Amino acid sequence: MAEPPASNSSAINAEMARLMDSVVVRFSGDSGDGMQLTGDQFTNTSAVLGNDISTFPDFPAEIRAPAGTLAGLSGFQVNLAASDIYTAGDAPQVLVAMNPAALAANLSDLDPGGVVIVNEDAFTRNNLRKAGFESSPLDDESYLQGYEVHRVPLTSMTRAALDDLDGLSKQQKDLCKNAFALGLAFWLFDRPMETTLAFYQEKFGKRPQVVKANTRALKAGYAYGETTEAFQSRMRVPTRTDDVPPGTYRRITGNEAVVLGLVTAAQKANKTLFYGSYPITPASPILEGLAALKRFDVRTFQAEDEIAAIGSVIGASFAGALSVTASSGPGVSLKSEGMNLAIAMELPLVVVDVQRGGPSTGLPTKTEQADLLSVLYGRNGESPIPVIAAATAAECFDMAIEACRIAIRHMTPIFLLTDGYLANSSEPWLLPDLELIEPIEVEHRTDPNGYQPYLRDEATLARPWVLPGTPGLEHRIGGLGKQDVTGNVSYDPQDNEHMIRTRAEKVARVADYLPPLEVNGPDQGDLLVIGWGGTYGAIRAAVEHSQSEGRSVASCHLRHLNPLPNDLSKILSRYRQVLVPELNLGQLSMLLQARYPVRVVGLNKVQGQPFRIREIVSKINDILT
Repeated sequence: MAEPPASNSSAINAEMARLMDSVVVRFSGDSGDGMQLTGDQFTNTSAVLGNDISTFPDFPAEIRAPAGTLAGLSGFQVNLAASDIYTAGDAPQVLVAMNPAALAANLSDLDPGGVVIVNEDAFTRNNLRKAGFESSPLDDESYLQGYEVHRVPLTSMTRAALDDLDGLSKQQKDLCKNAFALGLAFWLFDRPMETTLAFYQEKFGKRPQVVKANTRALKAGYAYGETTEAFQSRMRVPTRTDDVPPGTYRRITGNEAVVLGLVTAAQKANKTLFYGSYPITPASPILEGLAALKRFDVRTFQAEDEIAAIGSVIGASFAGALSVTASSGPGVSLKSEGMNLAIAMELPLVVVDVQRGGPSTGLPTKTEQADLLSVLYGRNGESPIPVIAAATAAECFDMAIEACRIAIRHMTPIFLLTDGYLANSSEPWLLPDLELIEPIEVEHRTDPNGYQPYLRDEATLARPWVLPGTPGLEHRIGGLGKQDVTGNVSYDPQDNEHMIRTRAEKVARVADYLPPLEVNGPDQGDLLVIGWGGTYGAIRAAVEHSQSEGRSVASCHLRHLNPLPNDLSKILSRYRQVLVPELNLGQLSMLLQARYPVRVVGLNKVQGQPFRIREIVSKINDILT
């Protein structure tokens, strides 16, 4: 795609624009300031132009914190680049702060020499007090020293642009200040407005005055950039020139990818998709997304609680549907008894755990990876279950299909782990050729001759999946101890041990179907960095940076956490040390040290924020120095 032309009427000549391979922009303001919408539109326009993108939306933990406070801040960070990128960036080079709290919370993250655009109209005495300022930081040269600061009266200029527009209140007009800020950002980065103008028409088309107001504000912000001479230069990120696989791309979040992956899996299995869940942050968009796709034989059920949700999924699985539920840490805890019943019944179903900060209610809108041990062992008795994890937002599509395939092939419940970062962040996704996705083989036994409920497949140890009502195949299953093959209730000690070991072996045999692990870097050396889940991007970028400096380091990312891949032991043995960065206090580190004769160093963080690349680079340097 051709690079967009610079505006001929710009007050700054195109030759003065700074060419940048990548740039990180952060929008921050009150949750009612439209920062998510602003960031979305800036991202969409950049993606259409052919930049690689990676985003990190950051929501307040409270539903509606007091306006102007640090607790009420909503942020959106986007990294746009002319080449392949893996994260939303460590630190912004440009900060758009809509109020004093946004400036206070984000200024320390900004790169030295970075650009700050502040809405000076919001720096009232009351807002300054809420943000912890005794006086305006805009008048304190030492506070803003080292940054290129632009005091823009966003609110008053938006009002001026909309002054003669009838049909909207003052408050409604003030809501358009985010469009003014977006227009200014479009000018600063030489982005066209057409994509956003079309969005306004589509979203607000039934309210013409709202379309006019946002359109005017957007154009006014762009015009302000053209006519002011305050900015030292514009910034231009060229279109990608590296090798990009051909095809159709769209921007996708992790939750959206899970939705599409589940629907695709159901189609590939020729099954009705039943999804039963209780709303919980950050998993609720999965329910919302599937509810909009009922035309693909999708059935959704919003349960009254987490226990009812898992019960509904068990029932639907027994009846022959591809059954899925999703939750986050607190809900997974409530589902534990139901999960154990599904394990004992050996029914195929998928549980998506979109992890968030804990414990208890914890940090509902923040990310974490602290449910690993919970999903592995958080049930009574010996109750093994397969566990897999997606590494990127786009990969959630593939891993949703993988979860369904494993569940059906091995007749077992399975956990798919994502996290708040993956769920809400977005990246470009190449639409797959659906013909290349292998069908999911489903066999429902109909022959009554020799049938037994727990007669097992020799390779997978899976029991038959029989639809209720099939003539001659009436049977019962449940949570009581049972005899193998017949499924009859049994309290015999040997029967109990045999069934427990058989189910464990069935899960272990999942490893026989896993692809070889991929290692990024030398196949032996001083250090192997192992990760899982949403740490992939930061680990990959950090390792490639260290490799460019001549470090003997490689990385390997685990998608299958139970069972672990068969070739993991051999890979671990080729490196002197192993580093495991994870957003918990060392859960994967503990598992690796318990199972393999390997020296593991952990890098752990539980702040509700993803790793920054420099944090992992620093740890690599510490180990190898």
